[in-house]
Amino acid sequence: MTKRQNWKQPYTPAAVIAGLVASGYLFRRFQLRWGATPAEADGGLPGDDFMSVAGLQSTRAITIEAPPDAVWPWLAQMGQGRGGLYSYDFLENLAGLDIHSADRIHPEWQDIKAGDRFHLAPAASADLEVGLVEPGNAFVLRVPPGSPPGPFDFSWAFVLKPRPDGATRLLVRERYAYRQWWARCLVEAVEVASFIMSRRMLHGIKSRSEGHVL
Repeated sequence: MTKRQNWKQPYTPAAVIAGLVASGYLFRRFQLRWGATPAEADGGLPGDDFMSVAGLQSTRAITIEAPPDAVWPWLAQMGQGRGGLYSYDFLENLAGLDIHSADRIHPEWQDIKAGDRFHLAPAASADLEVGLVEPGNAFVLRVPPGSPPGPFDFSWAFVLKPRPDGATRLLVRERYAYRQWWARCLVEAVEVASFIMSRRMLHGIKSRSEGHVL
């Protein structure tokens, strides 16, 4: 067999499967850590102590050319029926979530505190609870304690880290603790969609904060 014929020989099924598995692993790692440094992705953040062990954790981040005090008001007013989620509203509304992302800071939505309900949709069954509020620093959501157990527990943290140059690192962390053996498959699928929406949300917060420096 000539070298040219050997070059044209098709890949074996095992090689194709191995390539797909490797590609899937690399994409998974990329989307779970999008924008975050290794130290940010692996380090502890406020809200981590809401669950002792996480079956899956994502940490995504972006640099905002504004101080934390200019970013915080956009986080404080997030939620359905409030400032929205700054992501793809049209996709969320196709699912009936009735999300409308604000383009200005609303003073009437700034007084958020631990224990408040955070709406993701008009139905109360989709509510999360505000578990932690540190103005200018951290805002953490979680499954309300005492709610009927679902297939997994969940926390969602928004953390602001000031930089010496006056900019801010915004870190968004999701943590899942599986309660059912099949929850892992569900969460892995959810996280692909979460990556798409979270990336848009991070850019949405960035553009709003940089256009409204306090």
